[in-house]
Amino acid sequence: MGLFSKDIKTLDDLFVHTLQDIYYAEQQIAKALPTMIGKATDEKLREGLAHHLEETKGHIERVEQVFDLYGQKIKAVDCPAIDGILQEAKDVTGDVADKKVLDAAIIASAQAVEHYEITRYGTLISWAKDLGRDDCAAVLEQNLKQEKAADKKLSEIAEAAINLRAA
Repeated sequence: MGLFSKDIKTLDDLFVHTLQDIYYAEQQIAKALPTMIGKATDEKLREGLAHHLEETKGHIERVEQVFDLYGQKIKAVDCPAIDGILQEAKDVTGDVADKKVLDAAIIASAQAVEHYEITRYGTLISWAKDLGRDDCAAVLEQNLKQEKAADKKLSEIAEAAINLRAA
């Protein structure tokens, strides 16, 4: 299985590891969003990203709540996937001189982050239910709902104006 296989033997182990992964990811996203907000030139985009930063802080608190519910120590493990997505966002947005195109690049980068979170939360919810932990699933579903809404909002902002201006 690779690098973590010695530590992951059961679905319970996999659930805890993935919870630690999304905890790290949410923390890194909270650190990256202010830079995206600062680079964005479209007011609706800035407002949407700022709103999602506040939601992300709530996501971190909910993940901590799931650790508590599950009887696990709150802990993060490095997540190379989110590190790569955020590094790519930094690289792409750093290379764009045209501010109209920059906003489109920020949205694309933010949506890559959202899609990663959506997959992680969807998986965690399924596993929590399989493990008989509907309490944990219910908390994680709140985060998933907000991630899907953020992705939809980014699409709406992009399609309403930003993509057309960038073209």
